[in-house]
Amino acid sequence: MELSKNIFFNTDKLVENSKVKISYTGSLFQDASKEVFIHYGFGHNWENVNDVKMEKTELGFQAEIELTGTETFNFCFRNENNIWDNNEGQNYIFPIEKIQNELLVLEDEPVSLGSAKKLRRSYLWSKKIRLAVYKLITYLPKIISGNYKRKLSNNEQN
Repeated sequence: MELSKNIFFNTDKLVENSKVKISYTGSLFQDASKEVFIHYGFGHNWENVNDVKMEKTELGFQAEIELTGTETFNFCFRNENNIWDNNEGQNYIFPIEKIQNELLVLEDEPVSLGSAKKLRRSYLWSKKIRLAVYKLITYLPKIISGNYKRKLSNNEQN
């Protein structure tokens, strides 16, 4: 996922309490810096500020970051000469999505029979809806055009 002109993540979205690999190919990489550090924090007040040395690869500088904060992931980059890439003073700020708890099944928590029945019922309804949509798509054009012929039974054919 490309988040900015020269910043890439290995995931489609940033989710709280997960790890993400960030790749940087911006001006510090293009200027052949020997070392680049990512300076990052979370939320509007830059909580849990940290600096991590990024690994230089052919694809740019890369680091793996634990997204422990909520709301936003804020970061900028600096090299060994203390030259910064901070998005022209705006920093790089991206939203962090919350984990949807209703989709999680914890190992210690038994699944109730009621929730299993609800899942089964919703699954059956989704199958019925898909079948109805299929029939509409298949047979409605034939009925409208008049090309639909009902199969005749043996008694009707004679």
